[in-house]
Amino acid sequence: MIEEKKKIVDNFGRAHTYLRISLTDRCNLRCFYCMPEEGIELMEKSNIMTIEEIIALATTFRDLGVDTIRLTGGEPLVRKNFGYLVDELAKLGVTLKITTNGIMLDKYLDLFQKIGLKKINLSLDTLDKAKSVFITKRDYFERILKNIEMALEMDMEVKLNIVLIKGVNDNEINDFIELTKNKNLTVKFIEFMPFKGNKWDWSKGVGKQEILDIVSERFGNIEELKNPKHSTSSNFKVKGHTGSFAIVSTITNPFCADCNRIRVTADGKMMNCLFANSETDLLTPMRNGEEMNDLIINAIKTKKFSRDGMDVKMDADHYEQNRSMISIGG
Repeated sequence: MIEEKKKIVDNFGRAHTYLRISLTDRCNLRCFYCMPEEGIELMEKSNIMTIEEIIALATTFRDLGVDTIRLTGGEPLVRKNFGYLVDELAKLGVTLKITTNGIMLDKYLDLFQKIGLKKINLSLDTLDKAKSVFITKRDYFERILKNIEMALEMDMEVKLNIVLIKGVNDNEINDFIELTKNKNLTVKFIEFMPFKGNKWDWSKGVGKQEILDIVSERFGNIEELKNPKHSTSSNFKVKGHTGSFAIVSTITNPFCADCNRIRVTADGKMMNCLFANSETDLLTPMRNGEEMNDLIINAIKTKKFSRDGMDVKMDADHYEQNRSMISIGG
């Protein structure tokens, strides 16, 4: 009798098949909702997973049933030998995705096309150049827009990630929706989420219903799309538009019931949830040559049902014990 293949299943029966790997905590932008004003203490190079360790760990997760891997950061494209890494990961037979700020995207689009990486999430919080400099503390706006157009021309599946913050970019919601009229892309509005050092306060947030009301008032007929299995967003389309839009409502309407995601930080810590303030060290035992399967399978058993147990008030005592967003992996 063949032994049944081990899977990563939590105590709520949720099989975890989607892995997000942070390649680095370094970034070439300084977005205030991600990077604390005072910056962060960067990880020691010796504590960061090597390229070979990332490939080995990804292989272990693949063998445990993971079929989708998203590469994140910091900014993943600043990682040394990124091209070699993504080429090797493509050989695992999983669906590869990436989240990037788009600054260096043109350098890798040909490689992505060659290896079949088509799903690109690109962070773009404003369509106003001056505001972009204010949010990111850097001036790469024109370059990012050019790279988005290049990706679309190469038939990449582009999603724009927009973190909405009241008084900063909430007046641009319909400008982003306008992009979907003739472009085959998705604009994804993300509710402002709490992380260590980002001065979170829901009075700065824009909720799902408010977004829908704003879009409906301007564009009228909105079609609700069928959400893919395990989707972290609610998906919509303005009737007659080529593209679509989505809302990640972590605060007002969490999607945890169907969660299938695991995170691994650049220093090899497994996190069961974006808001988790407990971690499982995978890098040390891997470097010691220890067997990893049971460690991963047992770690997922500690996963809480929703938002690492945080209630609707999003208690600061909880998330301020966590890492800043940039060191978790977006």
